[in-house]
Amino acid sequence: MGLLKTIFFILIFYYAFKFLARLFAPFLMKKAAETIQKKAEQQFRGQHTQQSSTVKDGETIIDKKPGSQQETKKTVGEYVDFEEID
Repeated sequence: MGLLKTIFFILIFYYAFKFLARLFAPFLMKKAAETIQKKAEQQFRGQHTQQSSTVKDGETIIDKKPGSQQETKKTVGEYVDFEEID
């Protein structure tokens, strides 16, 4: 009798959980989507204000020095092209 009671309670809890999950899932998904949207908006605003405060319209900005690219090529090493032999 104890085994049947246990199985019965397990089934009742399982179906109750399924019912409550279907009931509350749309609400939880909506909240998660709103949270993600707010974070994305904050990141966009942060990047937009950072760019607009440092760069004026029509201004050109160069991130690297002209000679720095040649120096890195020397330190990286020599490129070797391998060919396959049949």
